[in-house]
Amino acid sequence: MNEDSIESRVRAVVDFLGVPYEIMPCDPDFADTAQFCERYGIPLDHSANTIVVASKKEPKQYAACLVLADSRLDVNHAVSEAMGIRRLSFASAEETTALTGMLVGGVTVFGLPPQIPILIDSRVMDQDYVILGGGNRSTKVKMPPQGLLDMAEARVIEGLAARRES
Repeated sequence: MNEDSIESRVRAVVDFLGVPYEIMPCDPDFADTAQFCERYGIPLDHSANTIVVASKKEPKQYAACLVLADSRLDVNHAVSEAMGIRRLSFASAEETTALTGMLVGGVTVFGLPPQIPILIDSRVMDQDYVILGGGNRSTKVKMPPQGLLDMAEARVIEGLAARRES
């Protein structure tokens, strides 16, 4: 899938949600969250990462987890419990791209294949806005997190991630 079709797919999903949003251009060299936040002056607790996790056993099952950039995803407990799968790992960059059509640094919850559940850490919902990947490394999406609740595949989970210690 090419970058234009991914961008179109992402915009279609965000448009469908019916919430105000802004597409933010991003230098692809600064698409990774920490560099993006530093370069563009965005607080880590307003930037959200989409992290794809995978079952270790076949047939593979996946989930996309949305957590704030100042958080650490609890794969072994909270994600495992939410998915009902004991042994999970982070999907590799290659696996993520093959599954989503998106490159790491731009992966987003918008436009994922319908069989992939979206697990959202409850802290994401506490923000007035969040910035998510735009499906590529050259754009981000800024929006109120309440719009995420209108995605059929999405579930908000308390304690999916824990704030990193400074």
